[in-house]
Amino acid sequence: MTTSTPDRARTRFPGISSRAYEHPADRSALVALRSLSGFDIVLRKMSGLFNERAFRLHFLAGSVRVGDNQFRHVHDMVRDTCYILDLAEVPEVYVKQDPNPNAMALGSDRPFLVITTGLLDLLDDEELRAVVGHEVGHILSGHAVYQTMMQILLQLGTRLAWLPLGNIAISGIIIGLREWFRKAELSSDRAGLLACQDVDASKRVLMKLAGGIALAEMSTEAFLEQAREYDAAGDVRDGLLKFLNLLPQSHPEAVVRFAEIDRWARGGEYQRILAGEYPRRDDDGRASVTEEMRNAANSYKESWERTADPFIGKVRGAADAAASAAGGLFDRIGNNRRDG
Repeated sequence: MTTSTPDRARTRFPGISSRAYEHPADRSALVALRSLSGFDIVLRKMSGLFNERAFRLHFLAGSVRVGDNQFRHVHDMVRDTCYILDLAEVPEVYVKQDPNPNAMALGSDRPFLVITTGLLDLLDDEELRAVVGHEVGHILSGHAVYQTMMQILLQLGTRLAWLPLGNIAISGIIIGLREWFRKAELSSDRAGLLACQDVDASKRVLMKLAGGIALAEMSTEAFLEQAREYDAAGDVRDGLLKFLNLLPQSHPEAVVRFAEIDRWARGGEYQRILAGEYPRRDDDGRASVTEEMRNAANSYKESWERTADPFIGKVRGAADAAASAAGGLFDRIGNNRRDG
């Protein structure tokens, strides 16, 4: 259980809801899924019986379990992060020998973390704290539970691939799910910043993941300019190529994540959370699906208006019309619920 205090003065967030840091597109999906009362509990138990047990046994057998006597600094860092983000049960952590820098949160009944030696070698303590906060953010949001739910739905959907247009329909679902997963990564980047409370450290993580350990050869200003150049692309062809390159990926590009965390840190929301203005998890049950769906639509619309990508400019009219239609649909749903 969480009993320690952080190693330096960081703001703690008692009772913080994951809605405080979730990207609107991620938050709307999660609020909708949480409204399916009981289904997530059944799924959590089913997942814990088989997949989670197998994963835990795999890492217990072939990795190093972090604790007081093994990777003590990592153990303390995870415990401190859980204290800051008010996660009562500190997850188990395993260090895996792997030169590729990576970290992941696995399991749903009793989630645990896996950190590779490549990541430990790449990052300093403040940067590692941002990554640990990122993974704890996945746990707080319940991403593992709901993404498992989506994977089950996908597996069921593949059985319908023989139907006319079945592959097209399934491809559309997969594209939508990957887009959600990418937004979930942006949510957890924000959780990482809340945990480390060091904007520069959060940015350095992404620079190192893109360019390696030689920070002296890199510049935050130049990397941000690189993000702007990527956003603007060259012409409509480049915008289309960016879109096609992104489709199979589970994570946004490093420069996109860098620009997003920079924008969030400067946008006022981060400062309000630090000042104690954030939603509490006790109120999660009263979160409005309609409102969150509308927030997601507005978020996409704002990003379309902000981007310099010429490809988005060409499709912006159709996208705005879709967002407006979605907003109207959400309003009607909300009115029907109130009338009922």
